Amino acid sequence: MKALSIRQPWAWLIVNGPKDIENRRWYTSFRGPVLIHASTHFDLKSYQELVDLGERMPPRSSFSLGGIIGCARVIDCVREHPSRWFEGPWGFVLAERKPLDFIGLRGQLGFFEVPESMLVGIFE
Repeated sequence: MKALSIRQPWAWLIVNGPKDIENRRWYTSFRGPVLIHASTHFDLKSYQELVDLGERMPPRSSFSLGGIIGCARVIDCVREHPSRWFEGPWGFVLAERKPLDFIGLRGQLGFFEVPESMLVGIFE
């Protein structure tokens, strides 16, 4: 199964909150299920800006880093979108977003394959 590594708190907002689009500098033709991987880097500046804007966020210390935290379905890749989260230049439109139990895993750039053996029982 494919995964996409995203910095926190953005990964959390995708699987637990309102973020329905992931901004990238590149186009993808990929459509389908994707695991959301929280990178080891935390975007503290963005976290503080989100809190200041009133976005409901958990304490910084509660964010999981360096592993799979959820899943979604990529349903489109667009240059324009009405979502308040779209910044472009490309947006991966995400549906069916949900959290999963944490699985520690090293991330990679772009979409990457997660061995099926790591996913046994994760969707039950």
